[in-house]
Amino acid sequence: MATTSNGNSKKRDGGLSSLAPRKINVQKFSEARAAELESLHSIVSERLNKDFRSKRNKRRRTNSYNNQPAKKRYIQRQKSESLIGQVSGGGDHETKITRRVKRRMELKGNPQSGFCTSGDGTKRLRTHVWHAKRFTMTKLWGFHLPLGLHGRGRGSRDVLKQSRQGVLLHDASYHIAVQLEGPEGSLLSILNMLLEPSPSSHSKEVFDSILTGRSYENAMLYHLEPPVSQAIAPVTYMWRPSQIPKRRDEEKGGDGIGTDRPVSDRDYVDFRKLWVWIHASSFTEGYAILKVACQKQMNETGVSVDCFSLEGQLAKLEIFGPKASHLLQKTLHPALSSSEDTSISKMCSMEKAEVKNVADPYKEENVSSGAILAQFVIDPRLILNSPRDDSTVSFETTKTEPTESLETTTNTEAETFPEVFNCLWDANRELNPPEEENMLCWEKHQSRLDSLCLDDPAADVPKVSSRLRSSRSCPLLLLKHKKLGNAPTGWSLILPVSWIKVFWNALVSKGAHAIGQREKRWVSCDDGLPFFPSDFPDCKAYSSFTLSEAADLEEKAQRRPPAIRPFRIPIPPPWNSIHVTRSIGESSNQKLTSNGTNGVEISSSGGNLFDGIVARTSDSLTTFLQTFTSDNLLLLPHNTSKTNLMKKLQEDDKKVRAQIHQSSKKLCLVRVLLHAFKEGSFEEGAVVCAPTLADISLLKSSCGEGEEGRVTMPQSSVSSYFQEQPSGSWELNVSEDTLTEQSHRWPIGFVTTGFVRGSKKPAAEAFCDAVLLGRLRDEQWRDKDVKRRKKQIYVLVRNLRSCAFRLALATIVLELQDSCDVHCF
Repeated sequence: MATTSNGNSKKRDGGLSSLAPRKINVQKFSEARAAELESLHSIVSERLNKDFRSKRNKRRRTNSYNNQPAKKRYIQRQKSESLIGQVSGGGDHETKITRRVKRRMELKGNPQSGFCTSGDGTKRLRTHVWHAKRFTMTKLWGFHLPLGLHGRGRGSRDVLKQSRQGVLLHDASYHIAVQLEGPEGSLLSILNMLLEPSPSSHSKEVFDSILTGRSYENAMLYHLEPPVSQAIAPVTYMWRPSQIPKRRDEEKGGDGIGTDRPVSDRDYVDFRKLWVWIHASSFTEGYAILKVACQKQMNETGVSVDCFSLEGQLAKLEIFGPKASHLLQKTLHPALSSSEDTSISKMCSMEKAEVKNVADPYKEENVSSGAILAQFVIDPRLILNSPRDDSTVSFETTKTEPTESLETTTNTEAETFPEVFNCLWDANRELNPPEEENMLCWEKHQSRLDSLCLDDPAADVPKVSSRLRSSRSCPLLLLKHKKLGNAPTGWSLILPVSWIKVFWNALVSKGAHAIGQREKRWVSCDDGLPFFPSDFPDCKAYSSFTLSEAADLEEKAQRRPPAIRPFRIPIPPPWNSIHVTRSIGESSNQKLTSNGTNGVEISSSGGNLFDGIVARTSDSLTTFLQTFTSDNLLLLPHNTSKTNLMKKLQEDDKKVRAQIHQSSKKLCLVRVLLHAFKEGSFEEGAVVCAPTLADISLLKSSCGEGEEGRVTMPQSSVSSYFQEQPSGSWELNVSEDTLTEQSHRWPIGFVTTGFVRGSKKPAAEAFCDAVLLGRLRDEQWRDKDVKRRKKQIYVLVRNLRSCAFRLALATIVLELQDSCDVHCF
């Protein structure tokens, strides 16, 4: 017998008759063994008393193959699918197909672009079927999104444990990219016009890294003339990578910007492409303002800038946790070329390219925060879970040492970036979808038969859809999450939307724990990061989201009997009631501890809508405080010096002061983290109040027990602290009763995300007025030594349905970070 090199396939040698034949004739075999079979039959008949009927307890199991209802359903399904094929093929006759079959066929398909929609136009993610079987689904922002696991919203302990010890996976395909194309200077002008912090505000090193496409950046998208204008949403922007040839009009030693396609020399240094990723809740608003900015730029300069949406073309997966890098090592395997599918190598020109190793760059020490990696990887369905078998994978991989540069080089005449970028950045190019599942299963079956030296003459090549050529390798971009505090290390995968189910199934099967919107908010709160839109009260998406939540809660409350129906609370919180506290402090010599109103009119000046700005950068907060406060508020003492502030004001003094003058009467809020001093659990919507020095001493004392050691308000005043007006708005209500007036505490902010069960150090996220926080810190630092002054600020927090005020420590997030607070989880 002759064997091949791998030892799997065998060939028969005519001279060796002792080998067993490949095929056995059953009739000849029975005739040759007739005597043995008869003796065996006699033994069995004696044991069964010649009763060969099946036992009664075995009949149901032995007859299960002949299940008539299941057979009828299978025949009807096959008939319906065949009718659908006739209709799609252009049949003339009308066919009636059930909605269930239509939906199954629609979700089973994998078109190259776009999302399938339900009857009301709501889009479904490509992972909709997987989530709908396991999660509670909800309609949000035009999508069917997974809200969380089934139940009452518990299970946060397990999710937080997975975030600290395992891997979490989230389908973020509801984030949509907008692509901008045009000269580099025009694109930079648009970004500087709409984003805060603007690209030009970064250091030269960071600016060059972003501009060359080696890293991405987060920013807040505003309407025209930020930061006074209305905020839209936090966005992520990234440039198409390109090398930097030296410009003709630049000084020696300076950097220039190259291009990514062969054009004339004049266009070579200017034409660029840019992606801006926007959340689905604010996509319509953000896309519209980007188009307006492009039109304004064209009217002013005469240079055209294209702006179009990439909805339904690109998908985004988020992977985070301490084992995220290990999961990517097991799932992503780079591909150089294919011996079977030459179209892949022809399209992406990867034969001469040096592709970086996937395993090494995923380590924390090898990749900088916010870096972008480009990979061309093999279909994960072709990678075996056992040690890799090269006979099942038709791709060659190389392992090279990781380098600091993220570019790859080719030996072509002009230096360009790898074609993996072109595959994703060229909107006109149609990317090949993955191979059909039945084709891969048929090939695996044939390979197993060959390894067992068996033939399957009845096996036919499976039928596949009549589409263009499919592919077995996928281009993708890996975005390293920025390291912020105790946030888990993570990655974002950007890939064609037709490949989303392939990688989703591979990542889940290798140990990733899928989460929905509710679980993602838990993780973000545990890490001290804001969650959009719940922690962005200055955006329209927050108002619409909270109003929809209020309507759902009101509907649930109305279904309960009136006797046990809870009293109504304001949703969203009445932010404008903070104006009253500021006016009280100004009228009482800037002391918030005064119990009397001193003749100040109590009016919250207007409804539920947020009227103010949120300072998310140190420069904007310091500029606001130095411009409109006469006293020296002790905020951000170490981040921004007065010299730098005055220099900034002198650069564009008229513009800055004119913009801030428009918002002088608005609130200026900052995001704070609240930690309970001793006890208490802070819920979403809780009110943050200004404490007196007596309150702090009483609650800090360890001997305070019972009612005498607590700061409370009368139970009758809990439901009337905020009073609903006939117009539907909520206003702050201060009673003239002496007892109620003494127990009243003035609001300075509200909690947007409450405590999460299972957190090792529970923290709530709130937004408080910056001026009032500065005055509280001044009161609490007064007459204290420098060594005894705490960076945190003592505040009181009261849940809206509770009468007890809890002491908490408020930490301003801008004082923890270096420059900005625009990173969204």
